[in-house]
Amino acid sequence: MSTDYETADEQRLRELGYKQELKRELTSFTNFSVSFSVISILTGLSSLYGVGLNTGGPAVIIFGWIVVSFMTFLVALSMAEICSSYPVSSGLYFWSSRLAGDRGPFFAWITGWMNLVGEVAVTAGIDFGLAMLLCSVVSLGTGWVYERWHVVLVYWALLIVHASINTFAVKLIGILNTISVWVHIGGVIIILAVLAAKTPNKPTAEWVFTTFINNTGWDSPVYVALIGLLQSQFTMTGYDASAHMSEETKNSAVSSPVGILMAVGVSFVAGLAYLLALTFSIQDLDKVLNSSTGNAITQIFLDSVGQTGAILLLCILLLAQFFCGNASVTANSRMIYAFSRDNALPGSKYLHRIHPTLKVPVNAVWLAAFLAGLLGILHIINQYAFPAITSIATIALYISYVIPTFCRITYSRNTFERGPIHLGPFSTVIGAAACIWVAFITVLFVLPGSYPVTTQNMNWTIVILAAAVIFVLAYWQISAHKWFKGPQSNVDLEESQFHASDMDVKEKDVVVVPAPEVATAGPGHKTDIHEDADAKNAPGGDKTEL
Repeated sequence: MSTDYETADEQRLRELGYKQELKRELTSFTNFSVSFSVISILTGLSSLYGVGLNTGGPAVIIFGWIVVSFMTFLVALSMAEICSSYPVSSGLYFWSSRLAGDRGPFFAWITGWMNLVGEVAVTAGIDFGLAMLLCSVVSLGTGWVYERWHVVLVYWALLIVHASINTFAVKLIGILNTISVWVHIGGVIIILAVLAAKTPNKPTAEWVFTTFINNTGWDSPVYVALIGLLQSQFTMTGYDASAHMSEETKNSAVSSPVGILMAVGVSFVAGLAYLLALTFSIQDLDKVLNSSTGNAITQIFLDSVGQTGAILLLCILLLAQFFCGNASVTANSRMIYAFSRDNALPGSKYLHRIHPTLKVPVNAVWLAAFLAGLLGILHIINQYAFPAITSIATIALYISYVIPTFCRITYSRNTFERGPIHLGPFSTVIGAAACIWVAFITVLFVLPGSYPVTTQNMNWTIVILAAAVIFVLAYWQISAHKWFKGPQSNVDLEESQFHASDMDVKEKDVVVVPAPEVATAGPGHKTDIHEDADAKNAPGGDKTEL
């Protein structure tokens, strides 16, 4: 028997034009755990810690994390507000379609493709970082000397494992993501406690908070500090996973947006503790920067707790990164499933199919893994490919994150229909700040990180990202503008009318601050039947205001 929340979720989904096809089994906590696992502070902060040390040093690592987390929370607030109104697995591109009026199809197209590029790149960045760390740990324990192609083979094997889990063990995903939360939080506590107890010669607080390091070749400390923010900003990606899991989450209009915000907030606190633990454990900076292990984190652990202790601590990172990669494949596949459901991808009729027994978009899962696997070839060609992949993931994802917000504050400023979670009178200000920040980092992370710039060390992000943007725009101009109309309903009119009139939507409202009067949708945002359904369940003054 369905609960009230499940009945309301199904009706709201039908009002938005979709049938309930995926199993709605995730709770609020498991929804949060997916985004928290994809953010994975033990993945992003560990993978790029050495890059951060060379590009700004301890001061930029610590204060950069604080600044980036604050600005990220503004982006997350704007996303959460929209997610509460439109809790669908299509997520970002569905939001853009609804909020951009007559230009909805175009903005939905750009948003969807940028999100897809970002999701693929972030999956690649996560599993590639895991592959490099795994090779480093094996080398530390056995003396094995690995080469770049070895890392790529391990990377491909990890993608196959994660795709297999998402295909044949989907019932375990919620459990794995719950375990992941405790591995991340518990792992940070264990690492902090062990390093605090065992590190013999800790640096002073003054050294940790004021030391600036510039090994980039650039003269400007401001420029170096800014490009050093990549470590933090790459880590703070992937929290849109909560939106992509909306159609599998109970009470999704509340649980999904709260999952987004909790993922960012908890990641900030745990991440700050982790960075402080690492940086206060640096004993020989030159040794860490030029470690024979090829990994700054590994060297810090070795200097603090010896080889055996280092391997044990690194196993915590390996476990956290494994969960992170698995959650990323989950979110990526759901995005592909939703985008292909609206015929936006080549081969859409195959990609949005749900396996009749497994109840999983199997083709979407394996496409996500395959596309991420292709990026591994770049590492064989160029050893500087990994930072470029992380930059692509960061920029593409954040562009897709703020396009819906941009549409809301420009095209739908006075017509946006609020959900149970909203920002009240601060909505436009926070949304504008989020858009400005993303525009800033988009320019920042395509700039070269080293000087003098050569074909080997140049930032290839601009080339790869430009190629992706040109392809997406050309595809739209040549063909897609003729047939892509944005998200397409898979519920027939009669069925929608029946459910909209027969079901009683029950909302759970929590009063924090009285909300201002809510405007109704303007022309072009919904069909008559949707307007009727919304009028019946119109938001009142007692909504949860952030």
